[in-house]
Amino acid sequence: MYRAESGSAPHPYDLERTEDMRVEIWSDIACPWCYVGKARFEKALAAFPHRDEVEVVHRSFELDPGRAKGDVESVLTMLTRKYGMSEAQAEAGEDNLGAQAAAEGLDYRTRGRDHGNTFDMHRLLHLAKEHGRQDELIQILYRANFAEERSVFAEGDERLVELAVEAGLDAGRVRAVLADPEAYADAVRADEREAARLGATGVPFFVLDRTYGVSGAQPAEVFTRALTQAWGEHAPLKPVDQQDAEACGPDGCAVPQQG
Repeated sequence: MYRAESGSAPHPYDLERTEDMRVEIWSDIACPWCYVGKARFEKALAAFPHRDEVEVVHRSFELDPGRAKGDVESVLTMLTRKYGMSEAQAEAGEDNLGAQAAAEGLDYRTRGRDHGNTFDMHRLLHLAKEHGRQDELIQILYRANFAEERSVFAEGDERLVELAVEAGLDAGRVRAVLADPEAYADAVRADEREAARLGATGVPFFVLDRTYGVSGAQPAEVFTRALTQAWGEHAPLKPVDQQDAEACGPDGCAVPQQG
């Protein structure tokens, strides 16, 4: 699918495309704009003439990497504590996010959701990639976190096993990965280092064929333009002509103001 330039051994990203175009998406399961942005990107991809020649790879980015496994709190509590919001501001932000999700045909629970460490989910996404089930798993994890009443954080490993099996993974293999904290840990950290190298400070962050970068949950038409521009090109990463768009970063998740 890719071939290296002639000469010395290449950097893994200094490769020339021969056929398929790769889109890499850095995201976190705890990021509502990643949930919305994925839907907007997929709308653009569905209408792209070369969609069958586009490979999508999901990369790891933790919004709260310092949070201990098992340290679970409500989203509203996290927002008020971490970002200094009032409860009313946090609720208004969640309501607005719910409206943005609904506009993309997504279910979104604005109350009662939990927040916690996502490292194990990212490790399982690397396992799923090996088995060709990565997109299925990330969509199931998004749905479980943002739309379902049951928590993906509070119920322990067996909840993740259940969701991974739904995505087509073997339960025994999933349990083995969860039981070994080092399994796929290096892959997660490598993704996060690469995000920093590329200049990503928040997610979602889309990189098209290592040529164009798109930050935030852009409208579908921005993704359409990016796909069109990136198709057939290979150059240093440069920003697409884009709007300011909502994203999640260390300072929180941007929420548009209601009109």
